[in-house]
Amino acid sequence: MNMATDFEPIIRLSAYIGGGIAMGLGAVGAAIGEGYTAAEANMAVSRNPKISGDIFKNMLVGQAVAESASIFALVIAILLLFLETPSAGELKAAALFGAGLCMGFGAIGSGVGSGFPGGNACSGISRQPAATSRLTTNMLIGSAVCQTPAIFSMVVALMLIFMDFGKAPTFPTWAALIGAGVSTGLAAIGSGYGGGLAAGASCEGIARQPESVGNVTTIMLVGQAVAQTPSIFGLLVSFVLLFKSFPESTALSASMALLAAGLSTGFGGIGPGIGNGMAAEGAVRWVARNTEHAGDLMRTMLVGQAVSQSTAIYAMVISLILIFVV
Repeated sequence: MNMATDFEPIIRLSAYIGGGIAMGLGAVGAAIGEGYTAAEANMAVSRNPKISGDIFKNMLVGQAVAESASIFALVIAILLLFLETPSAGELKAAALFGAGLCMGFGAIGSGVGSGFPGGNACSGISRQPAATSRLTTNMLIGSAVCQTPAIFSMVVALMLIFMDFGKAPTFPTWAALIGAGVSTGLAAIGSGYGGGLAAGASCEGIARQPESVGNVTTIMLVGQAVAQTPSIFGLLVSFVLLFKSFPESTALSASMALLAAGLSTGFGGIGPGIGNGMAAEGAVRWVARNTEHAGDLMRTMLVGQAVSQSTAIYAMVISLILIFVV
């Protein structure tokens, strides 16, 4: 019996569990985001029934974008369930399980976040029918940015599925592979949700003052860009865990250090992502009411986001210490 056959049951078990986690968690965020969009659409139709057709179309478009995160999860789940790994070693089991965790967690924030611009655009159309095209365009831009963390998660999941780890030592590499999955997956939650807060406020602001669309969109994109950085930190730590060679060590502490590195940046990115989104949400909402002070609002937003971001940096520093020093 060859090596691949020896570990085949464990590999398939990990793949099946990973696929279930990927799709199970991946369904959570998109469903919530789509439900929020539908709820706001119903409220908008009640407010202005004469344009129910436009509201309905915008609702479907917004829901389609929010659905993207769960489609990413579906792709990863199908790969995990049906992809053949004939030459895989025992590390492939950890990699496939990590891929499922990465995509499952990574789809939550993007799915929920994309629902905010969709719902607020529907509400805005009911108040400003003449600004429908502006609101739809802004919704699509904001929602697309919200999907970035889910895309990061899918990239890491695909790397875990298709990379060859056959020459790496089992201990502690197995922990590095799972740590890589949770680092990007968990960090994506906050960035996806926070980006949605900024995008939702932009639709609300344009509905309040359509002429402010330029300032509102600019501040939205800047705020969303900063809100994405915790997920970028998670992606960076994942790359280090995936590509760094670790000396063989059967000591439990070595494996736990690498797993903890992924958990540190992963969990450490959730709060800063949401906090940065809250700061952007406030700036975007109020610039529509006070466009002449857009510069002051952006400056305040960026300083506030920088302070909120510091905790994600602390988490990444600890992760790097766990990888390179401990």
